[in-house]
Amino acid sequence: MSTTTQNEVMAKLRRRYVTAGWEHKTKLIDEAVTLLGYHRKSAIRALNGVPGSGPLIRTGRPVHYQTKELLPTLRKIWRTADYPCSRRLKAMLPEWIIGYEQYERSLPAGVREALIEASARTLDRLLLPLRVKRRGRALTRPGSLLRQQIPIRGSVWEEGKAGWLEVDTVALCGGSVSGDFIWMLDAVDYATAWVSVRAMWNRGQQSTLCALQDVEKRLPFALLGLDSDNGGEFINYHVMEWLQKRPRPVYMTRSRPYKKDDNAHVEQKNWTHVRQWFGYERYDNVAAVEPMNELLCGPYAQLLNFFHANLKLERTEHKEGRFKKIYQEARTPLARVLDCSEVCPQTKSELRRQKSRLNPFALKAEVEQRRKGIERLRKK
Repeated sequence: MSTTTQNEVMAKLRRRYVTAGWEHKTKLIDEAVTLLGYHRKSAIRALNGVPGSGPLIRTGRPVHYQTKELLPTLRKIWRTADYPCSRRLKAMLPEWIIGYEQYERSLPAGVREALIEASARTLDRLLLPLRVKRRGRALTRPGSLLRQQIPIRGSVWEEGKAGWLEVDTVALCGGSVSGDFIWMLDAVDYATAWVSVRAMWNRGQQSTLCALQDVEKRLPFALLGLDSDNGGEFINYHVMEWLQKRPRPVYMTRSRPYKKDDNAHVEQKNWTHVRQWFGYERYDNVAAVEPMNELLCGPYAQLLNFFHANLKLERTEHKEGRFKKIYQEARTPLARVLDCSEVCPQTKSELRRQKSRLNPFALKAEVEQRRKGIERLRKK
């Protein structure tokens, strides 16, 4: 039954209900429940009400936050921070409000305090309209040469320590995998969520190895383990030799075939840290690789690792036949790195010094400016 028909039926029932006796009112309530799917109490309220007349009465706790005052500033921060969820946004707001006031304009004290004190649910209600989802395509080509020598990830991972990376590649192919184009190597640390992204021309074994070496060189902690899917860019002798022929060999593990959840952390970052920034267009100009890596190693990495908070799963509870996921408090990767005992004090001091000189709004503006130059190269 369409909404228009439902409204017409309810209007007829309501007119009869006003003048009906007690017994006939009960029958009209039964009709509203049967025909329109109302709960009985809701049917009584609907039959007693007159639509379109009188003021709208809100029940429950009064609204504490004024949308018109908060939304302009909140929307600006939310968009500049690349649309984080409400729990991440709440953790990010104190630093981003400071950056907003330094880069944009000062805020009234009432607006500043209201934004900081707003709950995640309130932020959700304020920012509900903008939600977009897109799906990509899987381009993993299996590498079978060393599959039997590389174990599926199990108990070898010390998941409480920094240095265990999940890695994956993302194709900037524009929907066609023919010819040469740029690939993105995406790496995320399991314990701290520290993200490293590199651009490479095609995904040959040597190109992938060079990108992995550059990622390791810039990590604030030692590389302990590497976990990938079954793609041939990772499952090869070049990568295995690089990981094993060193004073302290690095563990290499792989996911089960066709089980993306085994690499859930990096798979999620493929969307938030690659697709949201570089989209689905085709990048087939080799000249764009160098400026992309300058961006990815500079302001891009600082913005995501220093100022973008994220959530980590703490545990899963099973109660009354249902699973409930309990998450830790949202924090930035930098905050987790500073709490790691594996990171030396000198590195921590250098990271703090770098962050003290940065503003998230200025970083975002620089990232956008460089991306425009990269986009012009892409179109050549």
